[in-house]
Amino acid sequence: RKQETGKENDMFDVKQELPKAPLYREEFEHDNCGIGACVNIHGEKSRATVENALKIVENLEHRAGKDAEGKTGDGVGILTQIPHKFFARVTKALGMDIGGEREYGVGMFFFPQEELRRNQAKKMFEIIVEKEGMEFLGWREVPTFPNVLGHKAVECMPYIMQGFVKKPADVEKGLPFDRRLYIARRVFEQSSDDTYVVSLSSRTIVYKGMFLVGQLRTFFADLQSEDYESAIAMVHSRFSTNTNPSWERAHPNRLMVHNGEINTIRGNADKMLAREENMESEHLKGQLHKVLPAISKTGSDSAMLDNTLEFLVMSGMELPLAVMIAIPEPWANNKAMSQTKRDFYQYYATMMEPWDGPASILFSDGDIMGAVLDRNGLRPSRYLITDDDTLILSSEVGVLPVDPTKIKLKERLRPGKMLIDDEEIKEKYASRQPYGEWLDNNLTELKSIHIPNQRVPEYTYEERQRMQKAFGYTYDEMKQSILPMAKNGSEAIAAMGVDTPLPVLSKTNHPLFHYFKQLFAQVTNPPID
Repeated sequence: RKQETGKENDMFDVKQELPKAPLYREEFEHDNCGIGACVNIHGEKSRATVENALKIVENLEHRAGKDAEGKTGDGVGILTQIPHKFFARVTKALGMDIGGEREYGVGMFFFPQEELRRNQAKKMFEIIVEKEGMEFLGWREVPTFPNVLGHKAVECMPYIMQGFVKKPADVEKGLPFDRRLYIARRVFEQSSDDTYVVSLSSRTIVYKGMFLVGQLRTFFADLQSEDYESAIAMVHSRFSTNTNPSWERAHPNRLMVHNGEINTIRGNADKMLAREENMESEHLKGQLHKVLPAISKTGSDSAMLDNTLEFLVMSGMELPLAVMIAIPEPWANNKAMSQTKRDFYQYYATMMEPWDGPASILFSDGDIMGAVLDRNGLRPSRYLITDDDTLILSSEVGVLPVDPTKIKLKERLRPGKMLIDDEEIKEKYASRQPYGEWLDNNLTELKSIHIPNQRVPEYTYEERQRMQKAFGYTYDEMKQSILPMAKNGSEAIAAMGVDTPLPVLSKTNHPLFHYFKQLFAQVTNPPID
């Protein structure tokens, strides 16, 4: 433009410097937990898989919580297959003969620092292993470097040791042996309340603690070893949204890592407890009483979901099936879904309520690795597969520098979907049993129940007021809740937050149902990634 004088407007001559990334704001660098995985699709163990997973978690620093001092983290950890080459070498130096791959189980223990209590717990575990018909091979002190940690983490740091258990000759490798180890662990956990068993398996092992993301590798000397190899590695950087950070609450849990919250956790845990009276399993016949209660109420919402998945797997259910049942995709009003899948979800909905909430979950039992996203897709996960058949998955893109020419597939997890072959996996499980036939023969819906042809009782105005007062109905409830339901057959829409006083503290009488409220995770940073 030109002014009347014909000169250029000065303000258009000024070159304004734009920031390098116009939409980036450093003050918004706060997020939920960071999750990631590196997997060789052919199951070939390598050091590169472990290295890449460690790099992923180190690049997820912005998704890890830490204290005000900036030296103690909310928690960081890694789950891998058991590195047999590594353990064969380090146990030989200790005079232990652990045998071949998967012929032994490795337990990672957080023991008390006090020597007497630690020795008592160690002896108790040895006795329980022998009582369960297995041979205890020995202990190994895990080499660590506490000097890299903040003083808060060191103050509550446990004494970290590994225990080795020999597989009985009459027990198959893999899940059957892990089931025996699971029973021994549950008996031990109920007998010793000052020791935390991080993992105890013949297939997987977990290294974790109250670290900053860079401290996982530097704290555990094992993870720096060149012969520590695996085909599966899952990592997690924790942002404590619902529970305080601790060594025990760091992820991974025994089967999974989790980014998000389970909003329905109180109901989920209570219903699992209520079902225990009628539970049966041919795989845990005569042993079920040793592993119940299935859920530890002291754990976080993630740990309780992990407890449930582990219990289902040890009871004979395959891990992907257990995940499908606990975290179903939205099926009730999905017209595009096949009838086979709808029947499958409806059948299991009668037995297990969904563990609902914004969540992205990676899971592995050492043989397979998978991922699932919540039905609303509120915790995104992205993955890519390279031309050497390596899968890299994380809560965001760019966690590893990968040559674009080597990428043969780049995708994201869809809401309610599982990793890669979602349709194929779900159709396979949905077709295994005649779920539709079972539903037709056994499911009774309320609409099919015969209603007696009787007149509805009517009351005079005075009688109705007296009864409403007796049962605690207020004018507001009549107008805001009951009237909309009577007119429209559905509840009125209202805000999720409830700031009314607790009925027990009220000066007026409340109806019984006011004492029951749905609890949900109210703290998240931010609510949507």
